[in-house]
Amino acid sequence: MGTTAEPIIRHHLEDEMLMLYAAGRLSEGWGVAVATHLALCPSCRGRVGVYEAIGGHFLDNEEPIEDDDAVAESWSRLKSRIENEEFPNVVTLRRPAGDRLLPQPLRSYVDRAGGLKWKTLGTGGAAQMIVPTEDKSTTVRLLRIPAGLPVPEHTHRGDELTLVLAGSFSDQFATFRRGDVEMADSDVLHTPRAGHGQDCICLAVTDAPLKFSSRLLRLLQPLLGI
Repeated sequence: MGTTAEPIIRHHLEDEMLMLYAAGRLSEGWGVAVATHLALCPSCRGRVGVYEAIGGHFLDNEEPIEDDDAVAESWSRLKSRIENEEFPNVVTLRRPAGDRLLPQPLRSYVDRAGGLKWKTLGTGGAAQMIVPTEDKSTTVRLLRIPAGLPVPEHTHRGDELTLVLAGSFSDQFATFRRGDVEMADSDVLHTPRAGHGQDCICLAVTDAPLKFSSRLLRLLQPLLGI
């Protein structure tokens, strides 16, 4: 299968998250989202490369306390583990995405779960798939919002990262297309709406349930799993 040009991305990840990713300090759920964005975004891949080079420089040039054998031994073990990639929750990326809907590493997670399996959310045609990870601090899901339809007004009890994989959505802040990222927290109250002409498919990572304005939806949340 051939490849297509990478999308034009206007909404990128913040430097703090990219630095945490480069340092291997993100939990698995956030790491999946960041690595999937990197598969689509050459700009952020370049920034991560810079942070990794800076971290590598300091790691190579930092010396342990010479008169403390325990510290020296611990430092050597840490460097060896990093070089051998022995940190299981660090989600790594080796190459750009190509033209598939689900870039790596996201595709591997979905394949291990038995493929893309949508679960309907209510009667409006929206659907989701929970992407299984070992990270208990986040929920990773794929969302499909029918073209032209909104997500009910909501804010957030924690942080949410939404990465567009197909189609687009808009809220009062901006329009987001393939590869674009929106970060939202409790300060954001919005009603995202899928663009016309194509269903919007997104990867969303949250560390707490959404907070819907509608009392009915709040009552239904445990059943819907959102």
